[in-house]
Amino acid sequence: TKTVSKCYVQVTGMTCASCVANIERNLRREEGIHSILVALMAGKAEVRYNPAVIHPSAIAELIRELGFGATVMENCGEEDGILELVVKGMTCASCVLKIESTLMKTNGVLYCSVALATNKAHIKYDPEIIGPRDIIQVIKDLGFTTSLVKKDRSASHLDHKQEIRQWKRAFFVSLIFCIPVMGLMIYMGVMDRQLSDAHAHHNMSDEEMEALHSSMVLEYQLLPGLSVMNFLSFLLCVPVQIFGGWHFYIQAYKALKHRTANMDVLIVLATSVAFIYSFVILLVAMAEKAKVNPVTFFDTPPMLFSFISLGRWLEHVAKGKTSEALARLISLQATEATIVTLGPGNVVLSEEQVDVELVQRDDIVKVIPGGKFPVDGRVIEGHSMVDESLITGEAMPVTKKPGSTVIAGSINQNGSLLISATHVGADTTLSQIVKLVEEAQTSKAPIQQFADKLSGYFVPCIVAVSVVTLFAWFIIGFVDFEIVEKYFQVSEVIIRFAFQTSITVLCIACPCSLGLA
Repeated sequence: TKTVSKCYVQVTGMTCASCVANIERNLRREEGIHSILVALMAGKAEVRYNPAVIHPSAIAELIRELGFGATVMENCGEEDGILELVVKGMTCASCVLKIESTLMKTNGVLYCSVALATNKAHIKYDPEIIGPRDIIQVIKDLGFTTSLVKKDRSASHLDHKQEIRQWKRAFFVSLIFCIPVMGLMIYMGVMDRQLSDAHAHHNMSDEEMEALHSSMVLEYQLLPGLSVMNFLSFLLCVPVQIFGGWHFYIQAYKALKHRTANMDVLIVLATSVAFIYSFVILLVAMAEKAKVNPVTFFDTPPMLFSFISLGRWLEHVAKGKTSEALARLISLQATEATIVTLGPGNVVLSEEQVDVELVQRDDIVKVIPGGKFPVDGRVIEGHSMVDESLITGEAMPVTKKPGSTVIAGSINQNGSLLISATHVGADTTLSQIVKLVEEAQTSKAPIQQFADKLSGYFVPCIVAVSVVTLFAWFIIGFVDFEIVEKYFQVSEVIIRFAFQTSITVLCIACPCSLGLA
């Protein structure tokens, strides 16, 4: 008897099914090669060969001669099959022992663990020797009923609808209050400009200037120290702080609980400090019955929350688009397959409907007109047209006859076909595409990893700079008051000015390009 070994070769440069056919056709002719199976999406060839006649390195060389890149994959034996089952009918520990000991004696089963409490069995097996249906049969023969653990095929974990809704709501809440605040700011800016122009041209005294300033509608004091402008800004800011910033506060709390500082922490810090500082300053001004209205930062939180909520909303919409494509791909997979037993002359002896996860390699699968192909395979009997547009983009149906390859997820049109399964489970083209898209989504680009690393240092640095600014202006203010006086009216106390500068640092760093990206 000739010994048969198996090796795996990584093949690069394949672009379509004709490349696969080219490699398979040429290598089958070579002496010492029993069979070859090439998976296009995985870029992998599985070769059975006679080690006395040919070596894996020679096989790779043969593929290279055909114009493809080829390297022998070391330690890449067939991956163990894993089977998760629900086993009903177990009553005690001896039932568990009976199942485990029987399965472990079965040829091809590598590991078996049965849990009585959850009625679950976890089995590892060698797909070369035994298949999932054989294992289920062994358990059934012992007198237990068994079924596959149902996998969630709905791709619900890829759904971003809830996040999109959440950020959309946060953005519009912030925006509704942000627009009036911006309007007030612009109005105040324009009026201040006109006043300063009037002051310059008419040489008014500071007292006259102040009288004119306070005669403006928004500067009118409802209570001593509380102007219309500040009161309106406060009313517009409170709902945003609570409803618009709710998610940011939750995320920031979670980050701080785990002793990390993310962008949410910075956003919450900037908006909270601006809000609390403005609120306290108002209370102080009212207590002092101040004639001049204090400068507040109530415009900061609504505007910051609006920008950042918009960014998050757009980000989740983009994520949702990619995930939608992936969810559609997953939904293409057939859930069941009809396995047939053939007699002499390809006569169908029996048919059995099984879950697609239970299809084993070399099973004969029947696909009726209008049915989806559950696995990749080769046609052994029948003629039909197949719609492969979902996978290849080819709009016209493709003719299939004995010897043609078929792709899982494509739709059979007019004739009944019998196919021999070549790639099953996670090895099918469709599963490989899904896997590649998922990997592309979860893996980060090097620049993204670098940005994440930077933003880890960014938040503490900004907070530190802000604190340094605060104390620097404290010191400057007490040592040389004239500098503060130059920029501000004398009525503004040093502490207020120091706070304003440090809050400005926080607020400007918040919607920075790094943070938003």
